[in-house]
Amino acid sequence: MPELPEVETTVRGLRPVLEGQRIERVTVRRGDLRRPFPVDLGQRLTGATVTGLSRRAKYGLVETDRGDTLVFHLGMSGRWRIDPEELGKHDHFIVETANHRLALNDARRFGSIDLVPTSDVAAWPAFQALGPEPLGADFSAAQLAKAFKNRIAPVKALLLDQRIVAGLGNIYVCEALYLARIAPTRPAGTISKARLGRLVSAVREVLTAAIEAGGSTLKDYARPDGELGYFAKQWRVYGREGLPCECGGLVERRVDGGRSTFWCPHCQK
Repeated sequence: MPELPEVETTVRGLRPVLEGQRIERVTVRRGDLRRPFPVDLGQRLTGATVTGLSRRAKYGLVETDRGDTLVFHLGMSGRWRIDPEELGKHDHFIVETANHRLALNDARRFGSIDLVPTSDVAAWPAFQALGPEPLGADFSAAQLAKAFKNRIAPVKALLLDQRIVAGLGNIYVCEALYLARIAPTRPAGTISKARLGRLVSAVREVLTAAIEAGGSTLKDYARPDGELGYFAKQWRVYGREGLPCECGGLVERRVDGGRSTFWCPHCQK
């Protein structure tokens, strides 16, 4: 599933071709993805000018001068394609400007498209309960200490809780916990504030490196320009079960809540 770095990379890839451009045509090629497309989507977007692109958690936001913001989620397999030579059967939503054609491709159809009044975006139900952005100033050791206080749940599970921190996914939590040398199974409430400070730094370091590398290409993900993300080549533990850790131990894999957790028991305590 595309995670925060992949969505951020997507937004950055769309910005040069969409920002400041007038939407000339909108084509909806099926009735729904994860949920139905807004019935008046084409009417509200056609003729609008894109005034900005941003990201919240794992959602991309395309703001227009008509007071509406297009909110997209890439689901399990979604990606935007810029100027495809031909439209494929999984190109479900098309946006055309005077210079470009953009297609939202989603083979599994777990993504979504919503159109929200810009003034209501912060209060949109999917955003109301979200925690702070991990690359923002509100994400800190003090904030984690407050969220983890007296909690016996594993730290990895709480980092994946979008109410505590927004946008973190399985790959990057595994990598950040490794970098901070914290076991994913450690009860969150037992982690000292000093170690939480190292964890915050590790989360930011991993996400920043992943964004710079264009994200991690899994089975379906590619950047809007068609290039693949290369952060997978920098994985230290994810997907490396049985391989040596730099500390001399061996990377292990366990399954927690249906997700694979990769870690080194030798150096992550």
